[in-house]
Amino acid sequence: MAKKRIGELPSGSIRKKVYSHSEPCFDKHGKPIIDEKTGKPKVKKIYISITGSSAAEVNRKISEYKLNKNTQKKPDDMTLYEAIDKYISTSDAVLSPSTISGYRIIQRNAFKSIINLKLSQIDKETLKEAVNIEAKRITKKRKTPISPKTVCNEYGLIEAVLNTYAPNIETNVTLPQKTITQNEISTPDVIFQMIKGTNVELPALLAMWLSFTASEIIGLRKSKSISSDGNYITIKDVIVTDENGKQVVKNKGKQPLRHRTLRIPPYIKELIDQVPTDQLVPVTVPTLSKRWARLVARSGIPKMTFHDLRHVNASVMALLMIPDKYAQDRGGWKSDSIMKSVYQQSFSSEREIIDQQIDDYMTNKLFGKSETVFNKKYKCWLELFEKKDSKKNKDLFITFCKENKIMIE
Repeated sequence: MAKKRIGELPSGSIRKKVYSHSEPCFDKHGKPIIDEKTGKPKVKKIYISITGSSAAEVNRKISEYKLNKNTQKKPDDMTLYEAIDKYISTSDAVLSPSTISGYRIIQRNAFKSIINLKLSQIDKETLKEAVNIEAKRITKKRKTPISPKTVCNEYGLIEAVLNTYAPNIETNVTLPQKTITQNEISTPDVIFQMIKGTNVELPALLAMWLSFTASEIIGLRKSKSISSDGNYITIKDVIVTDENGKQVVKNKGKQPLRHRTLRIPPYIKELIDQVPTDQLVPVTVPTLSKRWARLVARSGIPKMTFHDLRHVNASVMALLMIPDKYAQDRGGWKSDSIMKSVYQQSFSSEREIIDQQIDDYMTNKLFGKSETVFNKKYKCWLELFEKKDSKKNKDLFITFCKENKIMIE
């Protein structure tokens, strides 16, 4: 009796299963099931059977199937959920971890009324109704409808996906009007009195004085970010959160706009010198934000987010009438021409003057005029005697002033 071949059917034909695609798993409420170990949506693998008169024929058919796999499934046959999956997977090399994480959150939680529809089932009326339903969705934490801005951001992803895989669908629908909400920002001197001596003093000053974001601040390292002479600080890495909630170091060299260098004011330099670790602020962005929120709540000042400290910085530069190109350069804000034509001139003589203006203003506001006078005379003394800034030399300078009856207050 001949030995039965692998996959042989009673008819004598050969059948093999080959992987086709994966489909998301949903619970009875239509919500994606999340794998507790990975934190990602669970999927089930779908296989198809291929039959032939011989193993060689089956293998040939399998090869043809794999070769043409990308065209076997038309975009219209994908669900919106699957289309978002494909959109992310084909762009994951150029999207930041935090952007992908945001897309995954939208994929899991937003537009429930259409997320499992095939693209062929979606049209402008469907989208219009879906936007209306989404605008009424109640948040779990606040028990209030999600904000118009959130709806617009969510729809931005939906529209991009549809334009990619179903360009014939009319996606131009009316979205909720965004409401502009701005927190009342306190002045630098008020903020300084609140943060002085706390565990958020250094990061808050880096945000308010140098206009660094929280993720940029968390990414600062003495070994990588501080110049050899200790006088300049450069944004090279940022720490972002990926779709699994893990902290990821993202190199900013690919984005010259945010890869910027600023002079370190003397007071901030003293704080940096006191940090025992290589990482200047050894916490996560969420932890920093929570510490800041608790401090604001205890102080009684108007509600401010940590990011609002960058608004304080921008307001100071507007108050001092800093030219736009220098303000944008210091803050790393987007501009069509700044990074191409001006960035390399960041530390020209004009830029040094701008830095000094800002340092003088902030020092004046935070410490009063006496501190400004002290710093200016101390700096001149260092240059005159060719000394470097240190605690020992600062004490020598004070002694020198007393012996020569020089006013430094």
